[in-house]
Amino acid sequence: MRNHIRELRAGRGWSQIDLAEHLKVSPQTINAIENLRYDLSLPLAFEIAALFALRIEDIFEHEPARS
Repeated sequence: MRNHIRELRAGRGWSQIDLAEHLKVSPQTINAIENLRYDLSLPLAFEIAALFALRIEDIFEHEPARS
């Protein structure tokens, strides 16, 4: 699932560590999310959306499965 976390984080001038602290997750989790190596939970997706005052759909984009 593609996302705009890196751009949103950079727009606030936050490092991955800063965002991790806001969300109470590890910086490695933020890195994995940004690099599409982590399927985050729905509660975490809601927390990210609330933090950036956006809808989940504005942050995450579904990529159809490749055949």
